[in-house]
Amino acid sequence: MFATPAFAQATGAAGAGSAFASFVPLVLIFAIMYFLLIRPQQKKVKEHRAMVEALRRGDQVVTAGGIVGKVVKVGEDGIVEVEIAEGVKVKVVRQTITQVMNKTEPAAA
Repeated sequence: MFATPAFAQATGAAGAGSAFASFVPLVLIFAIMYFLLIRPQQKKVKEHRAMVEALRRGDQVVTAGGIVGKVVKVGEDGIVEVEIAEGVKVKVVRQTITQVMNKTEPAAA
């Protein structure tokens, strides 16, 4: 009914092998998290940065607020002027553009 003292005692002192064996699952969890969460997010951020840097006048874009418009002016200070209706222009921060719907073709030189 009660555990005898022989069963209650530890089997022996923990060696270096068991310390390494208990560290392996932690390393595996970190590796899985890196490949499933961190790496894809970094790739997505890199693609978004490239898309925002490639904005040109005439591109049809969608902002983070869901506004669809055409790029009228691309400023160097991170501000983009977007025309959302005939004669209605708004200034938005470049990073808030989430999608480029229609790309304009580069002008032939």
